[in-house]
This record gives sequence, C-alpha cells and structure tokens, in this order.
Amino acid sequence: MSKKASQKEVLTGEHYISGNEAIAEGCLAAGCQFFGGYPITPSSEIAERISLRLPLLGGTFIQMEDEIASMAVILGASWAGKKSMTATSGPGISLMMENIGLGAMTETPCVIINVQRGGPSTGLPTLVGQGDVMQARWGSHGDYELIAIAPNSVQEAFDLSIEAFNLAEEYRCPVIMLTDESICHMFEKLIIPPKSKIKIKNRKKPKVTPKTYLTFKPDDDLIPPMAVAGEGYKVFVTGLTHNEKGYPVINAETQEKLVKRLCDKILLNEEKIRNTESYKVDDAKILVIAYGITSRSAKGAVNLARKKGIKAGLLRLITIWPFPTKLIEKLAEKVNAIVVAEINNGQIIKEVKEATNKKIPIILSPKLGGIVHTPKEILEKIEDVTKK
Repeated sequence: MSKKASQKEVLTGEHYISGNEAIAEGCLAAGCQFFGGYPITPSSEIAERISLRLPLLGGTFIQMEDEIASMAVILGASWAGKKSMTATSGPGISLMMENIGLGAMTETPCVIINVQRGGPSTGLPTLVGQGDVMQARWGSHGDYELIAIAPNSVQEAFDLSIEAFNLAEEYRCPVIMLTDESICHMFEKLIIPPKSKIKIKNRKKPKVTPKTYLTFKPDDDLIPPMAVAGEGYKVFVTGLTHNEKGYPVINAETQEKLVKRLCDKILLNEEKIRNTESYKVDDAKILVIAYGITSRSAKGAVNLARKKGIKAGLLRLITIWPFPTKLIEKLAEKVNAIVVAEINNGQIIKEVKEATNKKIPIILSPKLGGIVHTPKEILEKIEDVTKK
C-alpha cells in the first residue's frame, strides 16, 4: 500500500494500479460506507484494499463467515442508510443468489462485484472467465430485474464502480459489476478526478410525514422513496409478496402488481440505463459483439479485418442487463452477419439471436475459460462468416 493510499480521503490524480484496486477506489469515491464480504480469488484484493481504506474514511469493513452472510449483511446495512457492497467470484455469487433475490424483492440498493473466473464449481480460481453472465440475470428464483455492467479497462473499473452505486441508488436494486480476472489483475494508468467532478446519486427520501409513509408506495417513476431505520418512519420489509405498506399479502393480485413493477422500473428505463460503445459500426457489414476483456481483442480483430477490406465494426456491451434488445435489433437490419465473442460456451449470443430473430448469420467465437481470445482468433470467425 502506497503512502497516498493510506490517506484519510478519497484519492485523486494519476495512479498506476490494478483493476481490483481501481474498483476499491471507485467504490470509495462513490460514497461506499459498508463492505461485508469473504475473500475469494480473484477478487480478494478488493477486500484487502477496502479493509485498509474504508475505516480511515469513516466506514465499516467486516469479514463475514461466508458469502451467504456477506450478502445478507450488506442488505441490512443498506436499510440502515449506508451505501453497501460486497466483492466475490463465481462460487461466492452462487451462494449469494438467494439473498440477491431478497435484495430485488425488497428493493434494496447495493453493489455486488463479481470478478469472473473459469467454472463451473471450483473451476479455474486464478484464470479468466465470463461464464456468469446468465447467472447474473437468472440466478435467483422468480421474476425480477437487476442491472449488470462490465468494464474493459482499469479506468473503467473505477468509473463503473461509481456508476454501479449511482444506478443502485436511483433504481433501488442490486447492481452487479460483471468484471473478470484479466481486467482485475491488469495494471494500467488510472486518473481519479477531484471529488467535485464526480457525479454522485443518492436514493430518494420520503417527502411525506412518518404517519402517511408507506414503505413500498412508488412514485410515478415506479420507484418508492426509501426511509431507513432511525429516521422516525415505520419500515416493514419482507421477502414475502407484500403490499405498499410492506405487509405480507399472499394472493395472485398482489403478486402480479408487485412483480410487474419490480420488472418495469428497470425494463421501461432500458434506454436510459443502457451504456454501449460503438467502434466503426456506421458502415459495418459484419458486427462483432463483445464485452469485458474480450472486447479489447474484438477491437483488434475489427482493425485487422478493415486492413483486409472487410467492413467490420464492434458493439461493446457495457450494460449487459437490461439487455439492449432494441439497439441490436436495429443494428442487425444494417449488417450481413454478427460474430459474438465471449469467454463461455455461448451465453449472450442467445440474447443476440432472440433480438435479431435469427434473420442473419450469427456465429460464436468461444473460449471456455482460462485464456483470452487473440484478435486473430476473432478475425478468423469474421472471415468465416463473410464466406457464408
């Protein structure tokens, strides 16, 4: 730990650090006040750095007995009024899933960092993977929506950590950062702006009196203001299907009203939440779709293809969930084929096929974990699809 990193303030200026360290600093810059977690490769450096830095900034770090407890404790901290987070990897995310569903049901803002590694099971603890994409969306039972974002650089690891907290606070839901081992163990330059230049969002507070406040009564934007323990409001919170007071009501009518709102508050704001990067897409005939570390190789593949006279372009997904279905549907009308590159056996490609209704060839450039694509490997898929 450098001397600068031990100061009792959020860091600013230029640094040369890893993606995991950048995530830690980004979360602190976002106003994180509580970390509950359990160490697991390849995310452990996040907890290590925050354990040193967060107490100096007036926050609380606690190592829990396991990942189940870690997810539970950050939900409780959020309801106590603290911006809260945890960090883990695939097996830890699996253990957290029941309580991630609880966070969605109780509309609890929190941030979960998933540094993906090769799986399933223990898999490849120290090597890269992107196999948790569908788990992030569908891992807990029932119908719900949350937000998942994926950085592709150390700078973006910092920037999107702030964005993750802002999205969690604005939409009152768990937000997952789907990063990966390569990004998080990579060292690059990081520029941290002054605190005054960092945009911070906080959850809506009730504008009504404690007597008239209902815990889950939404505003017109479908998002309820959030009172927390100790502010004089009666707050009722349960994982059971509940009415606007927060009282359990076990019937189909209440279930439909509640679950539809939980989904719509995210889905109806997809275009507002959406964050993507387009590279040489305007005149592209072959579209490459990638995210995280894979998008860096995909960009190189696009450049190689252009040198060979193939009009390729890259759509980088920064927001993974909610999925940009309409955007991809629109782009599919302008290109002849799509190549999806990801370090799994084909997860996001399923969403791409659904968005395009398979009107054009859509092929996968897969890796099953442990190694990152080379640009030439993705180029080969681009060349293959041009021949079809």
